[in-house]
Amino acid sequence: MTQVIDLPAQNDIRRILIMRWSALGDVVISTTAIEDVRRAFPNALIDLNTMPAYTALFDHDDRLNDVFAIDLRKTERGLKGVWRWLKRVRQGRYDLLVDLQSNDRARFLVSLLRLTGPHPRWRIGCHNQFPYNIAASKDISPTAHVFDRTRSALSNAGIPQSANQPVLGLSPDNESNCARLLAENHLTDRPYAVFFPGCQAAGFLKRWGAERYAALAGELVQQGLDKVLLVGGPDEADELDKIAELAGPAVINLCGQTRLLDIVPLVQSARFVVSNDTGPGHIAAAADRPITVICGPTDPARVKPVGSQVTTLQAEQDCLNCYCRKECDDHSCMVAITPAQVVQQIVPHLP
Repeated sequence: MTQVIDLPAQNDIRRILIMRWSALGDVVISTTAIEDVRRAFPNALIDLNTMPAYTALFDHDDRLNDVFAIDLRKTERGLKGVWRWLKRVRQGRYDLLVDLQSNDRARFLVSLLRLTGPHPRWRIGCHNQFPYNIAASKDISPTAHVFDRTRSALSNAGIPQSANQPVLGLSPDNESNCARLLAENHLTDRPYAVFFPGCQAAGFLKRWGAERYAALAGELVQQGLDKVLLVGGPDEADELDKIAELAGPAVINLCGQTRLLDIVPLVQSARFVVSNDTGPGHIAAAADRPITVICGPTDPARVKPVGSQVTTLQAEQDCLNCYCRKECDDHSCMVAITPAQVVQQIVPHLP
């Protein structure tokens, strides 16, 4: 049975494990919980269990003692991965486990840990079920934003919540790479914006479209912006190349020239950001700059980045929030959002 308890009053909590496996946006949001747990337990050792793709996000995070990844979905799927996970967690001798993943696989592993040997005395979960003895309140919907579920669970553990945007550990290389890119493109001390026009290839329906991003870039430059920077990875190269071709000198295509954490200093100097529902948009929220997220097939109430300057745009359509689970012939939820609507939302941040 779950309970509400003041964990910070428990002086025997010296080792803590936080679990957050995926996806990129949710892993970034989990850094708010890491920050709150660190503040509540300043002397404890905190480890993070995530997936291999996300360990680099924490290479320079001095709040964490260790970051370990076990690929339970691919290379270590099955009993091999389960055994290695149990062995690694038991070796940690944790007093507190915080499961932010909150799905059946994570719950199964924590249950197995609980039933088969030594286990953390305190187990926080986002759902009010076994094996967690502290959980989110029952009035928090399982489909609520992960940030809200996390805050509820931490609140029921007596852990104050003060982190309202992602907190990421940057390296000097992130700062210097950003400074180099701005200098090479003559944007130091010049007004620019950053676009994240892509998303993973499998989620292409979340893309607003190259033609609309190009038109928006042209309009913004006409209104006094110096340039728009296009940022993305290999899966998004074709989309960014098309925008660059259509927009011409209004944009600078930085596809493939930035690492994930380079996004933070790059956005810190920008006037604003426009993004699809994509992981890098969540990273950009750590810079605390105005962000407009364009949503269609995904619900902004569930997917928006965490931050006080984040706003969303979504058209009124009968087929909204389909989550890309069906064929779409007209992409109407995105087509209905015009560049003029986006401009209207970001006018206060123009030069």
